[in-house]
Amino acid sequence: MNPFLAALGISSELIAVRGLLECEEATDLEVAEVGADGRNHLLIPAAAEGWRNLKDAALGDGISLFIVSAFRSIDRQTEIVRKKLEAGIAIEEILTVCAPPGFSEHHTGRAIDLSTPGSRAVEIEFDQTAAFAWLNVHAAKFRFYLSYPVGNQCGYQYEPWHWCFNDAHPITP
Repeated sequence: MNPFLAALGISSELIAVRGLLECEEATDLEVAEVGADGRNHLLIPAAAEGWRNLKDAALGDGISLFIVSAFRSIDRQTEIVRKKLEAGIAIEEILTVCAPPGFSEHHTGRAIDLSTPGSRAVEIEFDQTAAFAWLNVHAAKFRFYLSYPVGNQCGYQYEPWHWCFNDAHPITP
């Protein structure tokens, strides 16, 4: 069993019931974007290139997008879950909004949480924006897909801001 899970009281049964897959932590990362706060948002090279192409195409259509979060280490994910536990939130509730350490797409360096000016970051209201509508039509052309739609099989809440690069997925015309 993953030692990060045991330390947080997350059972292997819970992982199995949810059908979650382990995500390998990326090591070959590059800066895909520098946030307004000066933070480097890291992705694997192919995802970074896909992101820059997607962002440029969106901008060409009058849509402004920016990264809120990208690569996240297993250690950082552990810290996030631990802080929620310390705040008194039950692990079952935490795991509806946060992946267990070792199971987050962010570990792979392919996942991005996105926002657009005027929208609160990582809020469901993002799905009411022109940016989200644009992503639904165009993201697949750049090999990005919405990971957690309404009713997703992983048991996470609907996350319209969370998109993942699939380098095995063909580019659509």
